[in-house]
Amino acid sequence: MSKEIKISVRSLVEFILQSGNLDNTRSGKNEVEAMHAGGRVHRKLQKQMGADYTAEFPLSITLPITYDDVSFDLTVDGRADGIIMNNLIKDDEFSLLIFEDEDKNKPEITIDEIKGVYMDIAHLTEPVSVHRAQAMCYAYIYALKYQHSRIGIRLTYCNLETESLKYFEEAFSLDELKSWFDKLINEYSKWAVWQMKWLNKRDEEINKLDFPFDYREGQKELVTGVYKTILRKKKLFIEAPTGVGKTISTVFPTVKAMGVGIVNKIFYLTAKTITRTVAEDTFHLLSEQGLSMKVTTITAKEKVCILDKPDCNPISCPRAKGHYDRVNDAVFDLLSCEGNQITRDLILSYANKHNVCPFEMSLDVTLWSDAIICDYNYVFDPNVYLRRFFMNDKQEDYVFLIDEAHNLVERAREMYSAVLLKDDFLKVKRHIKDGNAKLIKLLDQCNKDLLKLKRECDEFEIVQEINGIYMHLMGLMTEYEAYLQEYKSSDGSEEIIKLYLDIRHFLAIYEILDDNYTIYTDYDEGDRFRIKLQCMDPSRNLMKCYERGRSAVLFSATLLPIAYYKEQLGGKKEDYAVYAPSSFGIENRLIMVAADVSTKYTRRNKREYGKILEYIKEFTNLRTGNYLVFFPSYQMMQSIYDLAEGEIDGLVMQSSNMTEEERESFLEEFVEEPEVSRVAFCVMGGIFSEGIDLKSSRLIGAVVVGTGLPMVCNERELFRGYFDAKNDKGFDYAYLYQGMNKVLQSAGRVIRTKEDRGAILLLDERFLQAQYYSLFPKEWFPFESVYLDSMTSMVTDFWKETNNSDH
Repeated sequence: MSKEIKISVRSLVEFILQSGNLDNTRSGKNEVEAMHAGGRVHRKLQKQMGADYTAEFPLSITLPITYDDVSFDLTVDGRADGIIMNNLIKDDEFSLLIFEDEDKNKPEITIDEIKGVYMDIAHLTEPVSVHRAQAMCYAYIYALKYQHSRIGIRLTYCNLETESLKYFEEAFSLDELKSWFDKLINEYSKWAVWQMKWLNKRDEEINKLDFPFDYREGQKELVTGVYKTILRKKKLFIEAPTGVGKTISTVFPTVKAMGVGIVNKIFYLTAKTITRTVAEDTFHLLSEQGLSMKVTTITAKEKVCILDKPDCNPISCPRAKGHYDRVNDAVFDLLSCEGNQITRDLILSYANKHNVCPFEMSLDVTLWSDAIICDYNYVFDPNVYLRRFFMNDKQEDYVFLIDEAHNLVERAREMYSAVLLKDDFLKVKRHIKDGNAKLIKLLDQCNKDLLKLKRECDEFEIVQEINGIYMHLMGLMTEYEAYLQEYKSSDGSEEIIKLYLDIRHFLAIYEILDDNYTIYTDYDEGDRFRIKLQCMDPSRNLMKCYERGRSAVLFSATLLPIAYYKEQLGGKKEDYAVYAPSSFGIENRLIMVAADVSTKYTRRNKREYGKILEYIKEFTNLRTGNYLVFFPSYQMMQSIYDLAEGEIDGLVMQSSNMTEEERESFLEEFVEEPEVSRVAFCVMGGIFSEGIDLKSSRLIGAVVVGTGLPMVCNERELFRGYFDAKNDKGFDYAYLYQGMNKVLQSAGRVIRTKEDRGAILLLDERFLQAQYYSLFPKEWFPFESVYLDSMTSMVTDFWKETNNSDH
């Protein structure tokens, strides 16, 4: 079977022709096109064209390539914005299209490439080189296919506010384009040859690969289910208790599907660094079984930057100057090395060797990777998603493996929301001072718009429409773009660029506003006035992202109720949902609910805190070991910690804003078979409530204080009202499901392997109400309702049985 490599026109020209500096102060040169709002302009301009204009014309060319003794087919494809038939008339008698002879110098066909921009197009003196190259590629493919010896290109730039247009036109002979295109393909060929050799090796090894363990109960069915989901181009939602082996059960069948050509790239998406490590370990495990796959982990820019704070321009960073001139050599060097696990350390090493930005280099490496481990935002966030894969909204054979998927609901709501702070306009105005009178005037106008809304807002106000503000922001963006074209880094540069990016995101979100959004104004924690476009239900936006790939598998130990997560995370009726059975025996765990304590706001007092402390003290005194105690807030944690000091041995408390090193140090103290107990106070929903893996005797018990319900606030009440109107489940959607997920995650730190034994104590009488316990996972039944005395005897008996089984 002859192999084929595919690449889009855009990816080809951006990859081969990129050059020059990394420069965050030059928005126009490196990112002149307005990525989101540009689509609207495309459609409007295309509709205005006459009968001689064909919009969104698909073009493709397949070339037989022989390079370095390797032969294969290379397909370059894309969609031209428009095909213009010049001098066209219709002969009604014969229904033929013929060309008039009025302008012999004008080509019969012109390829139109449309770009919507915020900048003042008067500043454009020539087309952006990669835009011109895209049009030239389409022109060559069209001229060759339809036998035109001469063809034109037109770059159409449209300002998004004024809709004024600027054109750049050129004409080429077919021979000129062929010579240029052949050179482009020849430069790309060494990369394509590397890729072809690699794919052959990779697929051969994948097809030999066997599952690395004996299947646990239900695990083979889970693996099969994932494979069938990918085969059928569906989504699968998996609720799988800890210990089922979710990661290997999703990665292995996806890798096998890649080996037979069903999948061409795997995106393993996580919310936290610690789960990224689990994914890396899983791919490493398969590599020890003989698998060769290029697996790249994308690390946040702040964590790999050589500067104390990222500032990507040639003045601030020595690696920014000429970065694009060197980065392709750096990537090829890295790909040619022996290591297939492209980790943070490996990226840093090669970036240092070639004097390039490690973060930007890691993004370039993903083009050649088989699997990418990264945060959710690289696929879903409209600000930072990987445009090299998802820009054209074209469906590719990508599979999205979404770990800890319960986190994606809130994360997606924030990704698809936008906020502007009134104070930021005043700050930028002060920084610019007398530098640009027109820009200052426009900033002033937007500030006045927000001031008017502020006067109408005592605390929280829903706003029905903001068309006037939108138009003023559009005008501001045009002048802002022009300002940044000539901008030199100075004091306040961070705030100037931040506001620019915030406005651009705000305008982009405004473009997709629908009935899943609410606009409101309020004051943040620092009493600063703001306006927010709040995404209430992210399902529609997520659905559009899934459509860029073949299949998605969403999994978590706490995806309950699964119908809620399926709905909010963009599942369709025909998509699948499974509940994987637990591999743990119920005799290994003890789950108790205290029937006489509560953390309701009306009962948060010293007396109630004293009762809670008595339960914690007794529970942790009954056996020497490591315990985690989770609280619904820092405030309550601190209050009970103050009472507990001197009362509980081995007491420690999580601090806010811990560094990675501090977190690791905190967890390292949870040693196996400790001689003295360690009782750690932590916050539900925080860094220690999910994703940490304390196996065996490193953790023997967890206490969960309260139901985890979010604090009542204006935004939560907004969600409550929205979903009450939509499905009469406002409290559940706004408070209950989010709170209970934190509870389940916190309790899930206990019992990580089949051999573990542990006890879980839930301290809130509300857990005995059906509304709450109906959300317990199946393996939590039966659970015990206890008071302090009965808890003591139950825990004592449980640990006696443990001692007996140990002997």
